[in-house]
Amino acid sequence: MTSRPTRWSALAVSVLLGCGALSALGSPTQAAGGRTTDASGAPQVRVRTVVAGLANPWDVQPIGGGRMLVTERDKARLSVVRRGKRRTVRFPTERVWVSGETGLMSLAVDPAFSRTRRFWTCQGWQSGGGHDIRVSSWRLSADTRRARLDKHLLTGLPTTSGRHGGCRLLLDAETDALLVGTGDAADEDNPRNLTSLGGKVLRLDRHSGEPWPKNPFIDADDPRQRYVLTFGHRNIQGLAQHPDGRVVSAEHGSDRDDEINLLTAGGDYGWNPGPGYDESVPMTDHALPGQQIGAIWSSGHPTVATSGAAWTSGPSWGKHAGSLAVAALKGSRLMFIRFDDSFGVVSMSAPAAMRRHGRLRSVTALGNGNLLVTTSNGVNDKVLKVSPR
Repeated sequence: MTSRPTRWSALAVSVLLGCGALSALGSPTQAAGGRTTDASGAPQVRVRTVVAGLANPWDVQPIGGGRMLVTERDKARLSVVRRGKRRTVRFPTERVWVSGETGLMSLAVDPAFSRTRRFWTCQGWQSGGGHDIRVSSWRLSADTRRARLDKHLLTGLPTTSGRHGGCRLLLDAETDALLVGTGDAADEDNPRNLTSLGGKVLRLDRHSGEPWPKNPFIDADDPRQRYVLTFGHRNIQGLAQHPDGRVVSAEHGSDRDDEINLLTAGGDYGWNPGPGYDESVPMTDHALPGQQIGAIWSSGHPTVATSGAAWTSGPSWGKHAGSLAVAALKGSRLMFIRFDDSFGVVSMSAPAAMRRHGRLRSVTALGNGNLLVTTSNGVNDKVLKVSPR
């Protein structure tokens, strides 16, 4: 059974993506984006180094007690950082498949971590002479020295050379759902094939690994299609949940149009590079059959390689409170994009203080309003703490 996705106007009633408040207003129009940044209008920030001496750290998440977990993609290394010191966690590094843009990637930490010790990762994995990308559940020992595998929740995310590995994790704030942003593995067939897990946002139960029961294709004959929340993506690098429950993705464009997308259940986001993986096609191709959802922000030409993203909060951010902070790899900046209530772009700016650290990969929001940002230069990379002045 194949279902056709439905598109909703921004003026329509919210379509629930699941239980509780997780919902999206799928706007059929693309808001004016542009990538010109205004340093004079950017937030004033203080930047401090939390830890240095890393190599391509992909993600960072706090685990309480002033400690944080950090993944390094190419080393396939999991570490605990405290007071500026890094210590390697015993972890099956030798099983992680590392190639190109794929390795040990995203992290998510249980909000009840102090009790459950549970966290999740997304990584390349070697098994039976082959490899795939998979989402896995772990428990960290009480002394934080060893990670024990609970189970692989989802396997078979496609890989080719390691290009476009995607794999950003996001825990829904109000349900037990886990969202997974995936890349298309540079394979033309994946983004629009609803039985492929590549080029999608997937949603599953964070405990069992089963498809989330409110997914739009939950009644599909193919079990893989039941995981699909949205499709037609190129290479998702960021997922961020707005305080009202709506979720946005940050996605790499080809030579133009990095995108921020507002997710709508069953939505088609229009990436179709076939045949021959032709990257000259539009990121959102409205000439395709059906209806495609345009980005709420796009970079234009050239791209900046948008990556991790998080919403700012707290009065110290002033007019930038509630902005989407987006890391840029190629653009080597931290962008603050302000949206109105309908997710139209109000402004975009990038503080000069964040242009001095090279490529930026992940953004993690802390409860006190500060942000953690990882650099991705390959040598002496850092986790930075970014605070509003």
